[in-house]
Amino acid sequence: MQFQKKDLSDEQLINFYKCLLLPRMIEEKMLVLLRQGRISKWFSGIGQEAIAVGATLALHADEWIMPLHRNLGVFTTREMPLRKLFMQWQGSPDGYSKGRERSFHFGNKAHHICGMISHLGPQLAIADGVALAHKLKREEKISLTFTGEGGTSEGDFHEALNVAAVWDLPIIFLIENNGYGLSTPTREQYRCEHLVDRAKGYGMEGVLIDGNNILSVYDTVKGVRDYCIEHQKPYLIECQTFRMRGHEEASGVKYVPPHLFEEWKVKDPVINFENFLLNENILTEEAIASIKNDTRNYIEEELAVGFAAPTITVNTQKELNDVFAEKSEGGAHQPVVKIIDNSAASFSIHDGSNHKEMRFINAISNGLRQSMEQHPNLIIMGQDIAEYGGAFKITEGFVEKFGKERIRNTPICESAIVGAALGLSLEGFKAVMEMQFADFVSVGFNQIVNNLAKLHYRWNQHADVVVRMPTGAGVGAGPFHSQSNEAWFVHTPGLKVVYPSSPIDAKGLLIAAINDPNPVLYFEHKALYRSISGPVPDAYYEVEIGRAKTVQEGEDISIITYGSGVHWALEYAMQHQDISIDIVDLRTLLPLDYDAIQTSVRRTGKVLVLHEDTLTGGAGAEMAAWINEHCFEMLDAPVIRCASLDTPIPFNIELEKNFLAKSRLDECVRKLVNY
Repeated sequence: MQFQKKDLSDEQLINFYKCLLLPRMIEEKMLVLLRQGRISKWFSGIGQEAIAVGATLALHADEWIMPLHRNLGVFTTREMPLRKLFMQWQGSPDGYSKGRERSFHFGNKAHHICGMISHLGPQLAIADGVALAHKLKREEKISLTFTGEGGTSEGDFHEALNVAAVWDLPIIFLIENNGYGLSTPTREQYRCEHLVDRAKGYGMEGVLIDGNNILSVYDTVKGVRDYCIEHQKPYLIECQTFRMRGHEEASGVKYVPPHLFEEWKVKDPVINFENFLLNENILTEEAIASIKNDTRNYIEEELAVGFAAPTITVNTQKELNDVFAEKSEGGAHQPVVKIIDNSAASFSIHDGSNHKEMRFINAISNGLRQSMEQHPNLIIMGQDIAEYGGAFKITEGFVEKFGKERIRNTPICESAIVGAALGLSLEGFKAVMEMQFADFVSVGFNQIVNNLAKLHYRWNQHADVVVRMPTGAGVGAGPFHSQSNEAWFVHTPGLKVVYPSSPIDAKGLLIAAINDPNPVLYFEHKALYRSISGPVPDAYYEVEIGRAKTVQEGEDISIITYGSGVHWALEYAMQHQDISIDIVDLRTLLPLDYDAIQTSVRRTGKVLVLHEDTLTGGAGAEMAAWINEHCFEMLDAPVIRCASLDTPIPFNIELEKNFLAKSRLDECVRKLVNY
C-alpha cells in the first residue's frame, strides 16, 4: 500500500492516525461488550475505517453526510461526544434518539449527519435535496452520501444519481464495495466489471480507489469536492474494501472463503498507515503506544459516563407528543395569517376580507401562489409542473413568476423527489411535491412512511414537506388513476393527512400544510377540480389542520365524511328533506377531530360513516371502531359504513358508478333510519 503525503504536515498525519485509530478501538471494545451482553447488536466496520474517516476529514464540518451501518468513523471524526454515542448504543434516554433507535439509525443537525433507515438507498435522494439547497443558496458546499455495493441494486440508486446529474447537483456518491451484501457476493449482485463504470451512463465522472488507504480516500474526496463545487456536478467514487466481520455480529462469516480474510488482513487500513508513519519517522513505537493508551483511557472514561446514564422511564404522553414537531420549529418567520372560523356550521367567511367565487382547482392554485410569495424558501417539484403547468394546470404560469429554480420539473422518479424534498428541509427550505396522480405514490411509499413520517420521533428533526395527491374516481380513469389511497397513510404515525371538500378549505388547508413543519399529505379530489365552486377570501389564511366542520346540523342521523362524500351527503340531504341529517366534513383524517365526531353522535344517536375509498381497511373502519368504543351509550343503532366495493376501480363509467359508495348511500341511510 503506497501512501502519498503530498502537502500534509506531520501534525495533520498524526491527527489522521488518531481519527483512524479511535473507531477501531471503539469497535474492539464494543465486541467485548457484545459478548458480555451489555449491548444488544453491532454492525462492525473493522477494516473499512479509512473510508469513513478519510471522507469526513476531506469535507467541511458544516457539509451534510449521509452515513450507513459501518461508518462509525463519520460520527467520531465529526467529534460527536463518545459518552453520548455510548448512551445511544445502549438505548439510553440521553442518547441522540432517546432510546427510540438502534446503533447508527440516528442523525444530528448540529454535526450535519443525517440518520439512515434500514432500507438501503433512501439516503441517496436526501443528499440530492441537500445539494440542491446549497445550489439554490449559491453556497460553495456539497453533500456526501454513502452506499454499499448491495445498495446500488436498489431503484433509489438509479433515481438519485439520475436526478443529481439532470439537476447538476454538487454531490458525492460514495460506494463502499466490501464484497458482500450480508451473505450475497458481488458476482450475484451485478454484472458490470466495476460499479463506477455506471457513472458515464448518468453523465457524470467517476473514479475507483483503494478504500483502505486513508490518504488516497482523503485526497480523492477533497479533490472531488472541489470539482463538484467548481463545475456544479455530481461525482461517483467507488472504494474497494472488505468486510472483516459479519453483516452484523450474529450473522457470522461462514459464507466467506477463508483465503479472502488472509488477503485483506495484509491491507488493514490502521496497521498499514501506522507502519507508514513509523517508516517516515513521523511517529515512534513509544508515541504510538502512548496514543493507543490515551485512546483506550478516553474510551473507558466515556464508557463509564455513558453506562452511568439513567435508564428509560416510560412516559406515554411524551412518546405521543414527540411524533410531531411543534409549529415554532419550522424556522422561518411566519406572517400574520387569517384563520377561518372552524366552529362555523356553514361555509361562511368570518375574517372580513374580500372574497370571490372560485373553483376548487383555482383555490388550490391560489393557495400555492400566495404561499410562494410568502415563503421565498418554498420549492415546488413535480412532473411537468413548469412550462406545462402540471397535468391539471394548477401551476400554470408559475414558472414565469417564480422561475425554474423554484418551480422544478422532475424526472419520473417519485421516490427520489420525496427524498430530495426531505433533503431541502434539512437545509431550511420548504418543499411541495406534486404526485401527478395519487396512485403513483406507491413508488415513493418508502420515503414517505419510513423517512418523512418517522424523522422527528427518531432524532428530533422536522420534515417540512407537503405531498400533493390528486385523487379519486368519478372521471372514468380506471384502476391506476382513480384510487382513493388515503388509508395507507392514515395508519402511519408522524404524517398529517388532509382532504378538503370545498374551495375555501382547499386553499386554507394547503396554506396550513405548507406552514406546518411536519410532513403533510394533501389529497385533492380530481372530480371536484372544476365541478365545485364557492366563496374564497383573497387573503392569505389558514384552515386549522385537525379540525372538522359541521356542514349542517340534523337530528335523525349523522353522516361523517370527507372529500367527495361531503357533496354526496349534501345532495342526498337535499333530495330527502324528510330525514334530518347531520353532516360532518372531517377535512383532516390524521389527526382526526374526535370531539366533532362525538358531538355529532350525541346529536343524533345514529351514525353513517361515508367515504369513497374501498370498505375493508378504509378510514371509516377506524372511525366506526372509535365511536363504538367511546360513544356506545349515545348510540341508538350500530355504526354503518358506506364505502366503495372491494375491487379495483373499473374504467367503464357504468361499472365505476356501481363501484362507488354513492350508489349504496340510499340503501345504507334507509337501513340506519329504520333500525
